[in-house]
Amino acid sequence: MARFMPLLVPTVCAATAAVNDHRVVIYYQTTNYNNSATEHVSLLPLINNAPVSVTHVLIAAIHLIDDDGGIHLNDYPPDNSRFDQVWSDAAQLQAKGVTVMGMLGGAAAGSFQRLDGDDTSFEKYYGPLHDMIGTYNLQGLDLDVEESMSLNGIIRLIDRLKKDFGDGFVISLAPVASALTEGGGNLSGFSYFDLEQQRGSSIAFYNGQFYYGWGDASSASDYESIIDDGFAANKVVMGLVTNPANGGGYVALDNEAPVLQELTSENPSFGGVAGWEYFNSLPDSNSPWEWAQWMAQHCFWALDHMHKSKPY
Repeated sequence: MARFMPLLVPTVCAATAAVNDHRVVIYYQTTNYNNSATEHVSLLPLINNAPVSVTHVLIAAIHLIDDDGGIHLNDYPPDNSRFDQVWSDAAQLQAKGVTVMGMLGGAAAGSFQRLDGDDTSFEKYYGPLHDMIGTYNLQGLDLDVEESMSLNGIIRLIDRLKKDFGDGFVISLAPVASALTEGGGNLSGFSYFDLEQQRGSSIAFYNGQFYYGWGDASSASDYESIIDDGFAANKVVMGLVTNPANGGGYVALDNEAPVLQELTSENPSFGGVAGWEYFNSLPDSNSPWEWAQWMAQHCFWALDHMHKSKPY
């Protein structure tokens, strides 16, 4: 069984995490500028520029394949030297209390189909994933199922991860936002309502994709529809595009601010935000760590406002 770092509370959340778990999640897929083998996109500014605002970093994207040991991180095996600094940075973030996870799947289909076969096939493809989690001390896994998979298949995977890595291993999923509403569009094949009913206790949160037309982050309406349909606010993270170059549905930060204020005011247990992706995040693409600081500031606005207005 792999060892992994304990889940610690980042500095920015220390005073309020017991009441308010507003996550600030960052997807980290572009690890090298311009696909260079040497121009590393460093994560260290996230912890070297106070306050430490990020709570979770999701290293993307893991793919299960039929060669190179059965697993890739993007286009290369995870032990490729281009990722040496990624794993070094990850360990330093963990030492500062940031939860570092992997992200499995995404737009490149195949990984979940391979895990959805019979037991023999499952073991073949699960083995390299298990070994990668242990080798690189990942504290959790984000399951981004953008292909058809059976409910029994995703449950088998979740149960096995919990069995192998323990209750402290963090499991999240990344459905398109509409999949968290009754009758909404869904890329995953299985029902998230059925999954939550059957394995909700094993799932820490859902990174809903409020972009590419699957959800609108420019107002609180789509998020509130998810809550109205039965998902708990503390488990629903609003996934955002961090730069218009990263995909459709980007909302300028000035326009996002009142949405976050409304959501945190109406949902004290608001699950937080997730950003796709890190390397060119605004407000300054040359200082992408500022996105996490901006988001933390605005996610905590309502709580701070209530504290300041409360008579003592």
